[in-house]
Amino acid sequence: MSSKPVLLALHYQNDVLHPDGKIRVGLTDDSKRTALIQAAGRLLAGARERDWPIVFVRIAFRPDYANMPAHMPIFQKTRELGAVPEGQWGSDFYPELAPRESPNELVVTHTAISSFYGTPLSQLLNMLQAHELVVSGVATHSVVESTVRDAADRGYLVRVAADACAAADPAAHQAALNSMALIADVSDVQTILSRQELS
Repeated sequence: MSSKPVLLALHYQNDVLHPDGKIRVGLTDDSKRTALIQAAGRLLAGARERDWPIVFVRIAFRPDYANMPAHMPIFQKTRELGAVPEGQWGSDFYPELAPRESPNELVVTHTAISSFYGTPLSQLLNMLQAHELVVSGVATHSVVESTVRDAADRGYLVRVAADACAAADPAAHQAALNSMALIADVSDVQTILSRQELS
């Protein structure tokens, strides 16, 4: 069993984070966007310094959206916006928060809400002998919360880096954090990295 956490970095993509992106969930305010990117950058840097495995999770659909779940309003809106099409700029990782060429950094692509559904994430975590997961990403009340719930049900110790997460509605962001606190440790980047230094 690995003594190191595995970081799950969710949806740090151009259509989500870039000012020209088509979704920008909760990040139309430049100050909030900057704060999120800085927090996520600190988390990634800290994980790399500590040699943690990092799994970057991206969402991307076929350009015709034929592989998109048909009945979810959130995905219907994604299709209307023409967001995160596979093979195009919008679905690429935001450059400042992109994976590096390293055997310690892996990429998973999904087409659902949870990062586990229909992906090899569970197998990757098994290969990494993961016990503890640190989760961050956008949006807090969708991919982050769904992934955290799946992870907790699978027996992982889960920590959520709240300041490296965001949602369109601040109330939805906070409600998701409050909900996840029942099944995970919700704190911030500095606390998570400091705790690992002491362990």
